[in-house]
Amino acid sequence: MTRQTASPGWNTDIPKDRPLRLVFMGTPDFAVPTLQALLDGPHKVLRVITQPDRGRGRGRKVKPTPVKALALEAGIPVFQPQKMTSPEAFETMESDAPDLAVVIAYGKILRPRILAIPRLGCINCHASLLPSYRGAAPIYWAVRNGETEAGVTTMLMNAGMDTGPELLKQAIAIGPNETGGSVHDRLAALSASLLTETIEALLADSLEITPQDETNATYAPMLSKEENWIDFRQSCQDVHNKIRALDPFPGARCLLPNGQQLKLFGSTVQPGASGKPGEVVEVTTDSVTIACLEGGITLSEMQAPGRKRMPTRSFLAGQEFPVQTQLETPDLTPKEDHG
Repeated sequence: MTRQTASPGWNTDIPKDRPLRLVFMGTPDFAVPTLQALLDGPHKVLRVITQPDRGRGRGRKVKPTPVKALALEAGIPVFQPQKMTSPEAFETMESDAPDLAVVIAYGKILRPRILAIPRLGCINCHASLLPSYRGAAPIYWAVRNGETEAGVTTMLMNAGMDTGPELLKQAIAIGPNETGGSVHDRLAALSASLLTETIEALLADSLEITPQDETNATYAPMLSKEENWIDFRQSCQDVHNKIRALDPFPGARCLLPNGQQLKLFGSTVQPGASGKPGEVVEVTTDSVTIACLEGGITLSEMQAPGRKRMPTRSFLAGQEFPVQTQLETPDLTPKEDHG
């Protein structure tokens, strides 16, 4: 694989003894540690670009994005365009005249016209070991697919979706019972340190640029609402992986016999369990075991409709949940339009 140690445009007349002028682009919690690291570092964050504020939580109350909240606290100007293809977005970015744009979980593909503005280009930090799991939900799909490692990769952005050449990469191990939330938090912290290291290497002219191997590319699409449901007609390992991948949000769910939703957390695999898929086969004071197509899963936490997530012990104290209770998955088959 061809490697190079310089990129077109990186040999500029920017004085190496002055701080870089940065534009930061990001939106969710995942991007916050990286923005904080840049704010704490030697370079100047000129502006933060983040997605528009949207309704969040049960009441859908409009709140600032996590990145915006940190930027406002730090006194950094915030720009929230509906589209980065708008003339206003181009003019704002161009007027900032940044040396470098740092992009992490911004949520939109940037066009060549925007990518060409920063003198040193745009560096993205993606939550996967590229070229694996390009796309919107790399952490979920890594845990869902039972991967034993995850990681972050910094890359020089191009017009594709996570297709730019790799800069630096670092992996972490995923524990057999580790949740998507835990992996998310560890990778968010790792992204901050790797991005900082990438900028330092760029300024030292020591970055190696490696084109991605397209033959090994895989994709991590955004989750559909159907993906939140558990199908007990799968193996216990598959069910377990999905429960932990959806933990803490939005939470894996199934249907109680009365048709209400039940969320499942804290699963462990029970290969020796047997019963009809979805059947409760064992209830103790602090756990419930549910049969799958092969084996079963034991749950240490559950969430009843209209209640908070709680230990299974507390859940069982509040309602009857006997052996042979049958949990179901709704019919997710698209309805035919006879209109």
